[in-house]
Amino acid sequence: MNTKTDTINNAKADQQEQQVSKVDFKMVTFTLAGKDYGIDIMKVKEIHKAEKFTFVPNSAPFVKGVYNMRGDIISVIDLRVFFNLPVTDNAKGVENMIILRLEDHTIGVLVDTIDKVIGIDSSRKQPPHPLFGDINIKYIDGVVENDSSLYIILDVEKIFSSGMTAPAEKTEEKQTAKQAAPATPETFYNAPAAEPDIDTGKDLNIRFIEETLPTYRGFHPSEMNSSWIHRRYDSWVKQKGAENTQLNSKADAEEFLRGFNSPYTGQLWGDELLTALLPMLPDRPGNIFIWNPGCGRGFETYSVATMLKKKNPSCILKIQANDSDLIGISSAPGLLIDKSRIPSFYEPFLVNTPRGAQFNEVIKDSIIFEYSDLNNERSLPPLDCVVCRDTLSYLPETAQRKTLDVIYESMKPEGILILGTNEQPFNENNWEVIENNGLKLYKKK
Repeated sequence: MNTKTDTINNAKADQQEQQVSKVDFKMVTFTLAGKDYGIDIMKVKEIHKAEKFTFVPNSAPFVKGVYNMRGDIISVIDLRVFFNLPVTDNAKGVENMIILRLEDHTIGVLVDTIDKVIGIDSSRKQPPHPLFGDINIKYIDGVVENDSSLYIILDVEKIFSSGMTAPAEKTEEKQTAKQAAPATPETFYNAPAAEPDIDTGKDLNIRFIEETLPTYRGFHPSEMNSSWIHRRYDSWVKQKGAENTQLNSKADAEEFLRGFNSPYTGQLWGDELLTALLPMLPDRPGNIFIWNPGCGRGFETYSVATMLKKKNPSCILKIQANDSDLIGISSAPGLLIDKSRIPSFYEPFLVNTPRGAQFNEVIKDSIIFEYSDLNNERSLPPLDCVVCRDTLSYLPETAQRKTLDVIYESMKPEGILILGTNEQPFNENNWEVIENNGLKLYKKK
């Protein structure tokens, strides 16, 4: 046995074991403008890929906005902007974000790339020096070399310091200091709430709800339905509490949207709706052309057809009814009616068949049911009336606007537009509003 060799090997093993045992500091490493940085892992909650930040008006340039992370609203700071470093052009819009947990607060910081977790002996950290980085030395906890890379360790507590140790200032002095001092993350993080003309917190919560509804329910908020969303939010807060307003599931979205759909959705229209609509419909004894997109199984279409025939018995009625639900549109022509459960208004238009009651041939011959998607191009005849209740709100806003443009261009002068109870056209200046018992129709100007 070579005693000398064994002694050397044992010494190396002891040294390696000693080095491993001295790993008492771990940090998450990342890059900013090509340089390596680190943050104490004890301050890091998680790392995250993020996009679609919500802009905060009147905020500092380094404030990217706020972000809805699984229902939690967090503030997001772009460290590159704060440190006056170049921001990498990100064509995909997805950002690398480190989520920090500081006392009782959670904040997201954006960086160029996120590397790995490194463990070191804290005694190897060197004091900060201005030459080590492009950032203010007061935000540097130290520097350390590891595997031929030099890491600048940020002191996130100082970056987001509460400043609670500062002496009290007189009101006038404090106001002057606020006006003179440049914006920093700590001033943003700990600034008292502003007093805007509107409830900014409410608006941000509503924006998060609006961003979530398309994902969970295919509902697209826009000017067409925003009035209802704001009214619904007020009742939603009372129902859920101010701390639990965000939508975290499809069930939440469906519950939030409860009450949006117009009366008698998926049913033949009831007496009160028929009574309110009849005097608002046009008296036209000649040809009447109607478009009914989103007709579903046809209940709405048959309701409109019988109303217009009741209003104008001698008219020649033509209704083009469309839906993207293939099963629903296929069953619409043979719709069976339970006469015991519908208003007597429909009785003159029904016939008995071996399978049950159906609408008579006069009504059925006036309707063409076709499978169609509103997102596709279409050609329409000159229209007297369009019935499109609660359908456009389930299209992206661009499709909502495009469809309304098609409707307006295709409609005859003084044509009637029937939208959902909680919808309105984008440009109401193009329409004359007709009201009866709280019900609104829109007549083309």
